[in-house]
Amino acid sequence: MSKNLLIVESPAKAKTIEKILGKDFTVKSSYGHVRDLDREGKNKMAIDIANGFRPHYVVTPDKAKVVRELKDLAAKAEEVWLATDEDREGEAISWHLAEVLNLDIARTKRIVFREITKPAITKAVQTPRTIDINLVNAQQARRVLDRLVGFELSELLWKKVKGQLSAGRVQSVAVKLVVERERDIQNFKAEAYFKITAVFEVKNGQGKTVSFRAAGPERFDKEGDAEDFLRRCNGATFSVDDIRVSPTKRKPAAPFTTSTLQQEAGRKLGFSVNRTMGVAQRLYEAGHISYMRTDSTNLSETALTAIAAAIEQNYGQRYVQTRRFKTNKAGAQEAHEAIRPTYIENLTAGTDRDEQRLYELIWKRTIASQMADAELEKTVVDIAISTVRDAKLVAEGEVLRFDGFLKVYLESTDDDEDEEQAVLPPMTKGQVLDLREMSATERFTRPPARFSEPSLVKKLEELGIGRPSTYAPTITKIMEETRGYVRKENRDGTVRPYRVLTLKSGEIAKRSDKETVGQEKNKLFATDMGFLVVDFLDEHFKKIMDYGFTAGVEDELDRIAEGKVQWAKFLDTFYGPFHQDVEKTLRESERVSGERILGKDPKSGRTVLVRMSRLGKPVAQIGKPDELAEKETPRYGNLKPGQNIETISLEEALSCFDLPKTLGEHDGQEIVVGAGKFGPYVKFGSSFISLPKGEDPHEVTLERALAIVEDKRRADAPIGHFEGKPITKGSGRFGPFVKWDDLYVNIPKGSGFTIQTITEEGAIELIRSKREKESNKFLLRWEEENISVEIGRWGPFIRVGKQMFRLPPGFDGKRMTAEEAANISLAEVKRAIAEQGGATTTTGKTGTTNGKGGKKK
Repeated sequence: MSKNLLIVESPAKAKTIEKILGKDFTVKSSYGHVRDLDREGKNKMAIDIANGFRPHYVVTPDKAKVVRELKDLAAKAEEVWLATDEDREGEAISWHLAEVLNLDIARTKRIVFREITKPAITKAVQTPRTIDINLVNAQQARRVLDRLVGFELSELLWKKVKGQLSAGRVQSVAVKLVVERERDIQNFKAEAYFKITAVFEVKNGQGKTVSFRAAGPERFDKEGDAEDFLRRCNGATFSVDDIRVSPTKRKPAAPFTTSTLQQEAGRKLGFSVNRTMGVAQRLYEAGHISYMRTDSTNLSETALTAIAAAIEQNYGQRYVQTRRFKTNKAGAQEAHEAIRPTYIENLTAGTDRDEQRLYELIWKRTIASQMADAELEKTVVDIAISTVRDAKLVAEGEVLRFDGFLKVYLESTDDDEDEEQAVLPPMTKGQVLDLREMSATERFTRPPARFSEPSLVKKLEELGIGRPSTYAPTITKIMEETRGYVRKENRDGTVRPYRVLTLKSGEIAKRSDKETVGQEKNKLFATDMGFLVVDFLDEHFKKIMDYGFTAGVEDELDRIAEGKVQWAKFLDTFYGPFHQDVEKTLRESERVSGERILGKDPKSGRTVLVRMSRLGKPVAQIGKPDELAEKETPRYGNLKPGQNIETISLEEALSCFDLPKTLGEHDGQEIVVGAGKFGPYVKFGSSFISLPKGEDPHEVTLERALAIVEDKRRADAPIGHFEGKPITKGSGRFGPFVKWDDLYVNIPKGSGFTIQTITEEGAIELIRSKREKESNKFLLRWEEENISVEIGRWGPFIRVGKQMFRLPPGFDGKRMTAEEAANISLAEVKRAIAEQGGATTTTGKTGTTNGKGGKKK
């Protein structure tokens, strides 16, 4: 045992640091937090509100063994060092460790570093500090506040909306952002207009005819006005009225912060926020990048020198331009660094493709931030129209004179639809241009864009809601299936017609064309439950749902971290009014379902409505209780994909009752399409065949249904026979399998077979192996009782149907051996089952033992 014990958060980091520090240090991991608020005590919140919001912490069950090992090592060590992460969460972990290990907080050495390199670790060990209790208090305040808000609001939602829902100080306003954006899109009315474009032809320096495009500076709201403009241009002379050439520069983006890394990895690599942070964590722990939770764009002088040298070596001196970025954000800690490679000379790093791609992105962004501006020349050409004095056409072009940082990296944006500006051919003032054609194309105003994960992160940061380190868990939580507030989806869009008027060769032609609009990829859609919960919370808890208030809380937490505010006083100011609102809402508000009455069913005359079911699904309903006869129940229909309670019409709701629908007959049997408990299906005779994922049952035709039936027949056709019985194959919940005589055998990944390539010979081999394994696992079997004693992974056990029970202890008081279990009697087995709260019948189901003697095999 080394004389120094150094405790970090993760085992990967521990291994890297131990190699650096050598034999004088034993480096161990706490595996994150070792304590948390008690969830099992009488006080469910684990917060003593009356005594200054004192939290009740316990060692979490999964960390009991870790704590025992650390206590043992700490007792043997001469000195214990705490080296958890440098943020508030890391400071709190160190504090909890000091408490659990009975360390003197005032004397225990606490070290921090922003990169896992030998110089950084050595410097940290040479300049230790003690635990910063202000940072700890800021973390405790956040944890307690989020428990208070989350616990009380979640319980309220269970009683007023649906069980298993949750609410939170940050997550609920994140859902609100998505809901409000969805409503903006729903309420948006697209307006048509006509855009003028013209294509001209000129001779270039080599005498070759080249074309370029110009645009009209104004748009026309009516087709007649656009057509009138084209008529006025018919027969006109077009000439260059003015040419403006101006040099411009483009500057690189700052190095990555946590937020900008999350955004850019989403845009360029398609990573979710959660995936980005997981990959960055692994890169940091392996020593490849600096600490990945930071809001600073600053780079150390050492890093700047190394980066400049790397740029000069790889690209030349002209590309070097050292920059010192400053974060324009209150509360940002400039002593920290931006996210950067620890060794800039390493062009690649990482053990898997995700790590390699993210490292490359960080490397390029860091290098580009210290490179020279890109130099461009922008040209704007005004084109006069001889027959139209009050308007002109404009052509714009851009020439890259020096690529600078663009040689390495160009930042993405959330709206990547900007067209690249073309290079214009040489022209002179007064030059006459040949018009090839001019068009007036109908275009439409566009609604606000739905949030993607990167753009939601950007919005949260703009509003000051939460902190970048919390965005990943927040966004993950609002998309969890049990809550179902937000879904990330792809949608195909719809086809929309548009009109085009074209002036060519002195004639104006009109035509119609089509375009697909509303296509979405990996965008965040608010669900009906998201709408319902946001509206409920917004009505009763305006302060909690206010963006400004939520951002203000973050400012107060920053002040606690600076020692300017006492954390219990901050909580006391907030909690009293909040708790009163909870109690009032509990007393006075009704249970909500989001019900909307749409009208009357033309067939039955009963009310048609939509609402959330108690299971949390949006449903259409025909018939209210006061309209129904005794023992009669309403009719229910599931909403179609893309429909929601807020916008569905009466006609659309009635279409939800079209299923099940008979499509026709085949081989004398009906073909029906429907939607059941396990999803949409096609029914042929007595067989139910699931529709492929994403296929709308309302759109299924007879021809499509027949194709699905035929596909199923081919899939179910025997691939061979064994002992006179057919072998079939299929894919199930646990992967591909072959089936023979009620025996299901998985096709292992390493078997050399797939569901497509499995042969009769291969299937027989798998069946024989499975049958042999099955026969060897039984020590005893009483078939009439459906009871067996089997060999499992941890030793022999009792199986009754699908239930499992422990065997009584063996002769030595320990778990029975296989030899002992093979000699146990049926009576002893039944006694063991009864002692564990089970009972058996001859079918193996829970019930009363019938007392019949079983047949021992």
